[in-house]
Amino acid sequence: MAALARQLARSHEVTVITSRAGDLASASEDQGVRVLRVPVFFRKQMAVANFPSMLAYLPTGFLRGWSVSRREQFDVINTHFVVPTGPLGHALSRWRGIPNVLSVHGGDLFDPSKASSPHRHAPLRAAVRSMLRAADEVIGQSRDTVRHVREIYGVDRPVGLIPLGIERPPQHTRGSRAQWNLPEDAFVMSTVGRLVARKSAVQLIEVLASLRHANSYLLVVGDGPDAEAINKKAAELGVANRLRMLGMCSDADKYAALSVSDLFVSASQHEGFGLVFLEALAFGLPVMCYDRGGQTDFLKTGETGAVIKLNDQRGLIQAIDDLLSDRDARARISHHNLRLVEDYFIDTCAARYEAIFNEVIERRANSHSSSAISAS
Repeated sequence: MAALARQLARSHEVTVITSRAGDLASASEDQGVRVLRVPVFFRKQMAVANFPSMLAYLPTGFLRGWSVSRREQFDVINTHFVVPTGPLGHALSRWRGIPNVLSVHGGDLFDPSKASSPHRHAPLRAAVRSMLRAADEVIGQSRDTVRHVREIYGVDRPVGLIPLGIERPPQHTRGSRAQWNLPEDAFVMSTVGRLVARKSAVQLIEVLASLRHANSYLLVVGDGPDAEAINKKAAELGVANRLRMLGMCSDADKYAALSVSDLFVSASQHEGFGLVFLEALAFGLPVMCYDRGGQTDFLKTGETGAVIKLNDQRGLIQAIDDLLSDRDARARISHHNLRLVEDYFIDTCAARYEAIFNEVIERRANSHSSSAISAS
């Protein structure tokens, strides 16, 4: 979302309202984007929001949005995530008469790892259904997410499909294996993401311990409540010396970690889209993951790496072992992935969003003109 806002800010005025966590400033400027952060309560981690903090975001975000929209004229609202942000964008759109483009990202519609996922609860499903129907336009970032709008929530309306985009990594980005005490001849796997149940990163420790190649290492970029379980599992299986927990990293350190890796691996139980896979492709990394989520739009077995049946650890281990022993296949996949990712950089994504914004602004203006003529 930050990349999209920055790209749009090159030719438009862009204001982002979001929650304030940790010691983040209440207002800042980020590459032309005005960022307004509102206070929330009970949030203990930067990487993960909790239910009380998400609920608190709605009134504080609405008040900030109401206040700023009284002083300034906005042409369009782009609401990201129907849960928890949907009610905020919906209310500001209705009360201020501003068209609302609702972007759904997967986990806000369907998260199989959470008992609180809205698809499991009738009142939440009804609320989500109402907001999906009311938005001027709904955008999903994968066929999987678009399908859930119709199949889970029963909303039969056109839903646009705009794949997410990433910023092009800086040229000549290159880390050093010595930075993380990695042997130069090691086979290095990396994974990036919040360490939460849906990502199932603990599985990757079991995968690491089961590989035939004893000189395999795993870099884990990210933080979250599962960090302790990951370290514990590594100690139990005797691979703690081959695990590197990098925690929350700057983009520069994340890119450095990807640049020294041979493979990107994920055990995520579901991804709405999977931006981290695109980042891996941008470094020419083969990608190994499971088959649930929007990443199946662009990841294909034999072309980008391997897409394995959900939770088939044996299949995942075998695919990694096979690739590890086939240097020519790694080189072929790397070249393919570098070509493929060119279609998924943020400038392409932003241009498609801009076209949708112009359409809904014109549609709303024409609707108001027709109403005025009828009323006269």
